[in-house]
Amino acid sequence: MDPALQPLSDQIDFATQRLLGTARIIDDADLRAPSLLPGWTRGHVLAHLARGADALRNLMIGVRTGQPRPAYASPEARATGIEQGATQPRAALIEDVAAAAMAFRTVSRQLPDEAWRAEVTGVPGLDPFPARELLVRRLVEVELHHCDLGAGYTPADWPDAFLIMRLPEPMRSQREERRTWARTAPPLRPPRETRNRPNRVPW
Repeated sequence: MDPALQPLSDQIDFATQRLLGTARIIDDADLRAPSLLPGWTRGHVLAHLARGADALRNLMIGVRTGQPRPAYASPEARATGIEQGATQPRAALIEDVAAAAMAFRTVSRQLPDEAWRAEVTGVPGLDPFPARELLVRRLVEVELHHCDLGAGYTPADWPDAFLIMRLPEPMRSQREERRTWARTAPPLRPPRETRNRPNRVPW
């Protein structure tokens, strides 16, 4: 990995650790309860984070091979993946999120320095952008959607490095929007002891 990107990669690791820490205290009933995103349960948010990691990993693989790959096979495949993921049993869904994050991390750590300067193209709705921005996009996804769980983590918990990070649009506006939301979600049941933690995940 390009040494200049190591601090950003480390931020993603820490953000993922915080996310999984929250996910592990959400029980099955709370997982099916509404999140802060209209129409989505907390399970949908976690499934979206898993499939989002897969999507960004696909784009990185395309950069590495020089043969662009789509983030998702189709909009329908994206929606189906999230719906199917959201209905998984609690332990399976948490493992899914952790495994997808690990797969993203592995590919990002193996990407040659020069590949990070390549452009990512063919993403619907987005102009071409440098591959290094894939790391920024993953960090933003994790931090914003962690808040969207409505499980106790809020913008007040964001590290200063994320608060002051210069973000391109629409990510900058999305970050600022979260800071003004007055949305609420059903409170979690009392925390329970963590179990079924995947041993192979570094966090």
